Amino acid sequence: MKQDPASLTAQQAASQIRQGLLSSVDLVKACLARIEQTDASIGAWSHLDPEQALDQAAELDRIRRSGFAIGALHGVPVGLKDIVDTADMPTERGTPIFAGRQPDADAAIVERLREAGAVIMGKTVTTELAFLNPSQTRNPHNPDRTPGGSSSGSAAAVAAHHVPLTIGTQTNGSVIRPASFCGVYGFKPTRGVISRRGILQTSVSLDQVGVFARSLGDAALLTDVISGYDQTDPASFSRPRPGMAQGAAETAPVEPDFAVFDMPFHDRLANDAREGLEAVIETLGERVSRLQPADTMAGLVSVQATIHEYEICMHLAESFDAHWDQVSPLLQTVVERGRQISKAQYEDALAVKASAEKFFADFFVEFDAIIAPSAAGEAPLLDQGTGDPIFCTLWTLAGLPTITLPLLVGDNDLPIGVQLIGPAEKDDRLLRTAGWLQTRLAEEAA
Repeated sequence: MKQDPASLTAQQAASQIRQGLLSSVDLVKACLARIEQTDASIGAWSHLDPEQALDQAAELDRIRRSGFAIGALHGVPVGLKDIVDTADMPTERGTPIFAGRQPDADAAIVERLREAGAVIMGKTVTTELAFLNPSQTRNPHNPDRTPGGSSSGSAAAVAAHHVPLTIGTQTNGSVIRPASFCGVYGFKPTRGVISRRGILQTSVSLDQVGVFARSLGDAALLTDVISGYDQTDPASFSRPRPGMAQGAAETAPVEPDFAVFDMPFHDRLANDAREGLEAVIETLGERVSRLQPADTMAGLVSVQATIHEYEICMHLAESFDAHWDQVSPLLQTVVERGRQISKAQYEDALAVKASAEKFFADFFVEFDAIIAPSAAGEAPLLDQGTGDPIFCTLWTLAGLPTITLPLLVGDNDLPIGVQLIGPAEKDDRLLRTAGWLQTRLAEEAA
């Protein structure tokens, strides 16, 4: 029986399109059919124009047939979190404050996606201003459960096979946690690898772009496409970037060494997540070193909160002041708290952040990766919020590359991810280590 094109990975789809075995139009039609079948119960999309998507696909097919150059994602549909600006689609940022907002220009990453030949499928649902308040999106594995936040629609769309790839962002845990809950790969590269120009800014110090995919290679491929220096982004660095796809495809030359920190907040882990993680650690045996964190390490959680809350109040002050009645009570509480943070407290937090970055730069001399939970366990019920981001907080604060692998299944048969964290700007090595870990665990299970 012929495979449904919507179930292809991005690498498979791009290869078939390149060889003339599959048209972009047929791929997009298959994805649109999947969306029509399932999105009424999932609610992953905030903007979808099937005709516009098919027009893009038809033009990309014409380009390929004409013998012109084609890009790494030629004809492959990609979903964008609804805080990423697009000149030809609304970007409403998950709030009535920006209802009907139509940007004048594409975000930097959209420019790169178009250059690579991707079909910009539409906008995926985000939480209010990419922060706390849950969206209407439901988990594809169980509609009574959350898909996580704030990249809720992006994770759900990939898990439901609506598209093979989506873009998300992470200021705390908004890529890794939803990917874990939805059973897909979530990858947040080193801070500064991907430009944030044209993306809603909630924290200039912390906001980072990440990706969702159904394979390690797909996550790496998409990251390569959207990476690059941008002098307009203060976090962007003017050096070559690691080759993500190359790293993901490589075989580790020696068995990697892992570290596990027994953090005080690990008491928030559900039993199934704890047992699953311990089973992974046990399988790796002497390759893992258990470490006790310094007291200051757990304190980094409050440092992240100080920076995030101070900066969102700074960046969005005008919107909050002009539209306070359209801000949810949950976010109002955070804004009121953030406005009490003094400039001195904020500057102290930035100094601690810088020291954390230095600590991890030295730490990875001895280790290839840190193993950590991706989330507290399975996706919570909808009325319990979008889940606890604390297992991502430290690594996001330090700007380290992190990936969640869909390795575990919880007591309710829902997915649970395992997170790997690597050294800054050695994302290729982290992806290679992730590939090694997957292979090792598969061999043990065989």
